Amino acid sequence: MKVCGRMVNQSRVLVLVLSCLYSYVLALSQQDTSTEDPVSEIRHLLPKANFANNSVTNVTVQLGATAFLPCKYRHLADHQVSDDQVSWFRRRDWHILTTGIFTYTNDERFTVLHPEESDDWTLQVKYTTRRDNGTYECQLSTGTGVISQFVNLHVVVPQAFILGSKDYHVQLGSTIKLVCVIKQSPTPPQYVFWYHNEHMINYDTQRGGINVSTETGPKKTHSHLVITDARYQDSGNYTCSASNTQPAFSNVFVSHGDKMAAIQRRKAAGGAANLSVICSWLWSFLAVVFLGLR
Repeated sequence: MKVCGRMVNQSRVLVLVLSCLYSYVLALSQQDTSTEDPVSEIRHLLPKANFANNSVTNVTVQLGATAFLPCKYRHLADHQVSDDQVSWFRRRDWHILTTGIFTYTNDERFTVLHPEESDDWTLQVKYTTRRDNGTYECQLSTGTGVISQFVNLHVVVPQAFILGSKDYHVQLGSTIKLVCVIKQSPTPPQYVFWYHNEHMINYDTQRGGINVSTETGPKKTHSHLVITDARYQDSGNYTCSASNTQPAFSNVFVSHGDKMAAIQRRKAAGGAANLSVICSWLWSFLAVVFLGLR
């Protein structure tokens, strides 16, 4: 009975320890990393957007591009909509951006586009930034109340990366193949350049055997770099640089066949060693917990 009781207590403590570790990791992963909300202290006093009874439009734009937030009000039954009846608000801080064709912000990136005698009141946002993310309200004031249209603006940041490991090992005389992927890019990049140690090689005719092909898509762009008959001097840093994102890097190592085999063996041994260390640490931790209960 004493042994069983001791085992039950040990199990309870172990569960408690693991639960605490899980709660700590979960708390770290849920930390708020958003920027400071300028109206957080009074947000509960502001009216909430009634999306159920008003139109909602989603607009996605690439970082730095121009966003066009649509808003259209047809003429009212008894008269034409006047300029002072339509206003744009940014709901994040309830800042009035425009009223009619006039702008009420020092940020010159915001402009309303309203062709004369048209129903369109499009809000133009130039050179979009991450802080432009959020909901915007186009509001029509009438004699009987307010009609609103909402636009959710999503500013996405393109990302570039080269498939595979950061260190690319290849045998002497074989073919180097690198693939660069640009994702989260609603607008395809105007160009994708490849560099070898800061030397652009897209159109390198002196080396020969270099081919670059780029495939653009609605959301992703793939750029392929192929170098035949790899030589020792082909080793070094390779950079994929697109017009709309930060560059991506990869290190290429050209080695003789015997050296390649040695490199592969070192990689396999390193992976096994890392797994052994993790297992050893875990068993040591469990042993300390159980010994402490005796």
